[in-house]
Amino acid sequence: MDFELSPEQKAWQKIVHDFAEKELRPKAREVDEKEEFNWDAARKGGPIGLLGMSIPEEFGGSNVDMISNAIAFEELGWGCGSTALAFTAHNGLGTAPIALYGNSGLKQKWLPLVSSGKNKLGALALTEPGAGSDIQGGVITKAEKVGNEWVINGAKMWCTNAGIAEYIIALVRTDANKNSKSLSMVLIPTDSKGVKIGPAEKKMGLRGSPAHGVTFDNVHVPLDNLVGDVGKGLQQTLSTLDAGRISIGAISIGLARAAMEIATNYARERKAFGQAISDFQAIQFKLANMETEIELARTYLYKAAWLKDLGRPYNKEAAIAKLFATEMAERVCYEAIQIHGGYGYSREYGVERMYRDARLMTIGEGTSEIQRLVISRHVLARE
Repeated sequence: MDFELSPEQKAWQKIVHDFAEKELRPKAREVDEKEEFNWDAARKGGPIGLLGMSIPEEFGGSNVDMISNAIAFEELGWGCGSTALAFTAHNGLGTAPIALYGNSGLKQKWLPLVSSGKNKLGALALTEPGAGSDIQGGVITKAEKVGNEWVINGAKMWCTNAGIAEYIIALVRTDANKNSKSLSMVLIPTDSKGVKIGPAEKKMGLRGSPAHGVTFDNVHVPLDNLVGDVGKGLQQTLSTLDAGRISIGAISIGLARAAMEIATNYARERKAFGQAISDFQAIQFKLANMETEIELARTYLYKAAWLKDLGRPYNKEAAIAKLFATEMAERVCYEAIQIHGGYGYSREYGVERMYRDARLMTIGEGTSEIQRLVISRHVLARE
């Protein structure tokens, strides 16, 4: 495998980096402290393709390859973890299922609307109260056929973007049996009667990326709002999460890279015992370990993305990439704080925010424990 980026990918990297440097990084602290989504970034990101990375060009998207997707989310994560997470929840979870499985009517109606940057975003609701990672058995939100409509009742939690979304794709039970063929995806406009979106959760980090509890109380939507086929919701969800894990890993690399850059500059400038602390071997070893882990995480993440672009199985590789990249980011941000000493615990330098942002990455889109389960199943299946 050749990891040399193509000229197009390098150009795309520069476009997204320049965007992140101008529109995300200067506002990252404000976004975190005010707990507000960066709408200016969404308005400006839409026209350059950052809200349509999973959407075909005919529906207004940029439809980039998976390596380009990883490149973009590393740069966005470098700029602002909150905005990057909202963007990936939109691209990977809120629009990809429609682009991959939706009927032509759903694609034509919704994809141009949410990729332009002029309107709200897309969201996907999977997790339910009391269920956690148990997607197959834990979903009790149900959709029943009544005439030419689905009638939906139930509740979801931790729905990223729900409060800033045009619609929510909900994983619902369309069959009373709790087997792999009892779940389906249904698109629910957020302005539908009976949709109740709770206040944004008060979170440790990523505070500019809103997550909400959502309830559906006798919500009626057309039968055509089914995304994909009846009974294929579980398979569609798992496939969606595989791709999303690459994006989450990429954001984690961006957060780690940003923290390391700040820590490196601080180490060059900070004096102790008559010299820059970068002259001390203890600091040098920390920086060497941080650089090594970032480079390894990116290389393996690109492997997973490369396999997806080739149309080859990549479930195990996506799990490995997310597991290593997300846990790496937490380690790197931890060391960035240590290099700063007491200042690292202050909001002045930003590394404490990056540490808080990185902490979610080992939980969202499949916890580290779930990734280890996925990986171990592949290991044990070998002959």
